[in-house]
Amino acid sequence: MKLGSTAKLLLVALVAGGLGVAAGLWRHGSAPLLHTELGQRVLQGALSASAPKPPAGLKIAERGAIVPTFTVPTLGGEAVTLPQAYAGRPLLVNVWASWCGPCVREMPELDRYARSQAANGTQVVGIALDDTAAVEAFLQRIPVSYPLLVDAPGPRDAGVRLGNPRGVLPYSVLLDAQGRVVKQKIGPFQEGEIEGWAH
Repeated sequence: MKLGSTAKLLLVALVAGGLGVAAGLWRHGSAPLLHTELGQRVLQGALSASAPKPPAGLKIAERGAIVPTFTVPTLGGEAVTLPQAYAGRPLLVNVWASWCGPCVREMPELDRYARSQAANGTQVVGIALDDTAAVEAFLQRIPVSYPLLVDAPGPRDAGVRLGNPRGVLPYSVLLDAQGRVVKQKIGPFQEGEIEGWAH
């Protein structure tokens, strides 16, 4: 379908407006709207609309759909296939990096939440877009009890595959027990926020 000049102008205006809203939400990260599902959906939509086109053939996770299978290594180099490796229980995947200040600040909150979950509760796994040595050095300063995986940052990294094409960190995804995307969150969790978000 070919768009006329009026339709193109409206599309450009819509994208620009969405980016303006997203920028306002992002700039005022403490704003209550950013911590709502509606605010996150607006931000996600605007960032996705302005993201570069993903590499050909790369399958990207979408809200409501099962995450396309991909593999990332543990710190020890063992391959872990997502979402299958954590199937059967809800899973919170947090994409982060050791150089990302907001990521580092939310790690104790993620660790607290992971420790609070019973044997059948929500699992937590972190995927660092970083190198193994940097992650190991980070864990010497701020240890966490949940599993950490490592992936090289780039256009095919775990964050992009999980629906974050702009690569904004931290980025979290909640999957149901079958590996379906239930929620996405751009930005750090505030103290006490995870419980309400993950349920």
